[in-house]
Amino acid sequence: MIKERLQKCCSLMKEAGLDVLLLTKPSNMFYLTGDGRLCTYAMITQGGKVALGVPVTDVEDVKRLAHFDHIVGFDDEVGMIHSIAHYFEHFGIKEGTLGLEYTFLTQAMMGMMTHPHAKPEKVTPKDCTHILSAIRMVKEAEEIERIRAAAKVAVKGMDAAVRAVAPGVTESRVAAAAEFAMREAGAEGFWRTYVASGPRTNVAHGLPTNRKIEKNDLVMIDVHPIVDNYSADICRTVCAGKPTAEQQATYDLYLEAQQGTIKMLKAGAEMMTLENHLHQVMKDGGHGDHIFGPPIHGVGIEFEEAPLPPGHAFFHGEKAPPPLLANVVLAVGNCGLYAGPWGVRVEDTNWVKADGYETLTEYPRRLQPQSNVG
Repeated sequence: MIKERLQKCCSLMKEAGLDVLLLTKPSNMFYLTGDGRLCTYAMITQGGKVALGVPVTDVEDVKRLAHFDHIVGFDDEVGMIHSIAHYFEHFGIKEGTLGLEYTFLTQAMMGMMTHPHAKPEKVTPKDCTHILSAIRMVKEAEEIERIRAAAKVAVKGMDAAVRAVAPGVTESRVAAAAEFAMREAGAEGFWRTYVASGPRTNVAHGLPTNRKIEKNDLVMIDVHPIVDNYSADICRTVCAGKPTAEQQATYDLYLEAQQGTIKMLKAGAEMMTLENHLHQVMKDGGHGDHIFGPPIHGVGIEFEEAPLPPGHAFFHGEKAPPPLLANVVLAVGNCGLYAGPWGVRVEDTNWVKADGYETLTEYPRRLQPQSNVG
């Protein structure tokens, strides 16, 4: 599997005129070598040779997990720079084009990767973000199963969070309930958990605080567990009591928009068409001024990855996405309806098939959850 991925990567490198990649983003290194961790790098030549640089403490661990042709351990950042220079010399790369992940590297990290003691003077850096996105976009059968497993864990986390919602409970406690349940169900980690209550549901990305939920507050919960290196994404909005008629009507409108868009998923569908449909339902319902951000994104090793709608893709350094292919996985409902004093959102992870879709995060979509009724 890794060898096939490398072959595809090398083909795309040749098309883009890249002689070598120098990767530091854990998800990309994992995809192409079988191991990805911080403070490491992978150098991949156009001929498919893989060289790894890792902290000396991690060499034996990486040897067990990764696919590589060469591996070296370093003691510190200076050693890291010198090891990169060694690989350029070993592969005979004195000039050409070097692919770097511009959207992942900080300015300081970029300086390290292009340091005169690391990169030969005649080797020119170029962004390779879109190449890595292209090879990861369509999922293999094993990847689909890993995302399915993550989705099951996400549902358990959501159930625990919803059951924890009650007046007097802090947003942080609700997040803790979700994260504990996900760990118990097999998650080795998670991307950031969002829990926002009351007026904070009108925030685009509501990180949990120590605010105590009040009676009849809306509570927005979004979880993203990592299971066997793959993720899933689910969001639900529930009420800690009884929603107002306006809140219920707005929630129903958003759910109609989200579910209607999901029903349009199939190979060949355009991301812009999907995004426009979801937004148009809300506009037709009188909430055209309450829309923020892109409502759809890819899911895989990361909870948010390509494909992305064109505008959001540009922000992430990606190219505009092609029509959907079978075996792409999408989260639909990424951004909510922000009415002012409160907001609502529902999000699910979906497997796009040749002639339809399968929703992987099946959990009740009710503003007033059964556990809070009465």
